[in-house]
Amino acid sequence: MSSVIAATRFSVLDRSRIREGGTGAQALRDTVRLAREAERLGYHRFWVAEHHGVPGVAGSAPTVLAAAVAGATRTIRVGTGGVMLPNHRPLVVAEQFGVLESLFPGRIDMGLGRSVGFTDGVRRALGRDKEDAEDFEAQLAELLGWFRGTSATGVHARPAEGLSVPPFVLAMGEGAAVAARAGLPMVVGDLRDRERLRRAVDRYRAGFRPSPWAAEPYVVVSGTVAVAGTPEAARRLLVPEAWSMAQARTRGSFPPLPPAEDVEARAMTAKERDLFEAGLAGHIAGTEEQVADELESLLKDTGAQEVLVTTSTYDRDALLDSYRRLAQVVGAGSSTGRETAGLTRQAAARHGSPRANAPSHGRLHRARPVPPA
Repeated sequence: MSSVIAATRFSVLDRSRIREGGTGAQALRDTVRLAREAERLGYHRFWVAEHHGVPGVAGSAPTVLAAAVAGATRTIRVGTGGVMLPNHRPLVVAEQFGVLESLFPGRIDMGLGRSVGFTDGVRRALGRDKEDAEDFEAQLAELLGWFRGTSATGVHARPAEGLSVPPFVLAMGEGAAVAARAGLPMVVGDLRDRERLRRAVDRYRAGFRPSPWAAEPYVVVSGTVAVAGTPEAARRLLVPEAWSMAQARTRGSFPPLPPAEDVEARAMTAKERDLFEAGLAGHIAGTEEQVADELESLLKDTGAQEVLVTTSTYDRDALLDSYRRLAQVVGAGSSTGRETAGLTRQAAARHGSPRANAPSHGRLHRARPVPPA
């Protein structure tokens, strides 16, 4: 295991993808089971997402699902990737996270995004439109103010006020600049457009302003990582999601995940085929050795302190196996990994590296609780 990988936290985001022939209830239970396995394997965080009116996604209420995940686990940090702030009143979001933090103290993260509904119909149902995303920075400031008790309304958010729930900004488009100005950790993806990823990270670090929430920039890169015994098996993990994305872009509906063998047997139009093949490209996928090499390159390229893995596929057994193999690659629960990470940070500090304060994972969820936790 390389010293760069050893000095990096690894976490999981699960979007509660519905499988073809399955139900939303089954997808949600799968998410909770995956969280237990992620904790056992030593991942640092487990996050859930927010999607509304999407046929292939059951995760529509992230704070509710986060409560279920936190109640089913003991030590792993739990959060959202993320709550889409334009869809909600900041006071209500503060109250929800205040309740979560009160129930599960020291384990809750507040990942926040600026997206609105998936379609015009969903946006109308939410009472929102695309322009609401433009108010994200003001909404974010209001939300953080509820935790600090600085609202000019005279109202107090109970039980959130006075609590410290680490906030993260999901950086899509203008998100990097917003995160930098607010002095918050940034989550940025996806891994397929490495140049765009680097630009976002550079823009964030250049504009970062220290805040009560974070004294220095903290970068989380997110995307698909698939590990299997052969490159072909790893590629098959990507097939169901790539097909669903191609369907969403050609037919306007994001369907449940089908088995990989069914996708490979289906006829596709030329446009669907092009989008499908594009959906398979650019991810980190392969054997343990191949994935380790690609992760090391990604981390050296971006200087990220954390990787948030967002893999979705039809075959749950293969998905669990991928996460187990990845945990071995990154040294979850390994004393060797802990020692290597510690030496890396000491050496980096001596040489003034910007990664000097990058936290180690040890067992990944037991990382030293520096901001962000």
